[in-house]
Amino acid sequence: MAALHLAETYTRDVRASLARIWENVLDWEHLPALHASSFAACDLLDRSADGWRIRLRGHGTPDQVLRLDCDFDGGRYRVTTEAGPGATSEIRVALTKQGDHATHVVVDYHIPETDPARLALIGAGFVKAYERLWDEDEAMMRHREAALAPRAWVGVPERLDVGAVGAGTVFDFGAGRFRLVEIDGALVAHSIVCPHWLGPLDEAPMADGCIICPWHGYRFDVRTGRSADGRGLRLAAAPRIAVEAGRVIARRT
Repeated sequence: MAALHLAETYTRDVRASLARIWENVLDWEHLPALHASSFAACDLLDRSADGWRIRLRGHGTPDQVLRLDCDFDGGRYRVTTEAGPGATSEIRVALTKQGDHATHVVVDYHIPETDPARLALIGAGFVKAYERLWDEDEAMMRHREAALAPRAWVGVPERLDVGAVGAGTVFDFGAGRFRLVEIDGALVAHSIVCPHWLGPLDEAPMADGCIICPWHGYRFDVRTGRSADGRGLRLAAAPRIAVEAGRVIARRT
């Protein structure tokens, strides 16, 4: 096997806890959904307590087989390309806690290349790609961290005047948040919180009466809240919607 050489180092201060980052690292399932511009599909090949093996497909590129190995005590992990483009290359990451919601990240990209010009070119492309991936990951981790924060109990009203008629309105009803959408000429409400990882559904596009979570691709029937992809989760129960004198009224189910 050819020796590996450092192509580039990427550093970043992430505004998320170390716990959220480890959770994100182990979460292979988000790759083709949250990072849809980079990856087309991902299949789990094997999983253990400290890593996984996946088959990852890009857009118009051959599949890669990647292996993740985590050293939780040491604050490090490594992603090795076992097959496909970049085979034998390694992404080595060191994580250092900076605070309750801050982590310093150092990423070294090692590849089987010796030519300095090639190393520089490949390294620059790696940094550009990884910056985009971390932008997307950090946004998810920060949103999830906020969603997991304890909240005061809020009672559910019998009736709420949501406002003038219009789809797209987001409103609070008790402890939940809901969005109005129009299906077959009627307004219905759905929870804007995915029950999987508490992902945001307030801007999720609707197709064939279903919405898809942008984080992991979970799909739900808006009318019923039930899973539409066989994964068994269900949206929080939504209030009944009626229109009275041009006003949208939400009622407890």
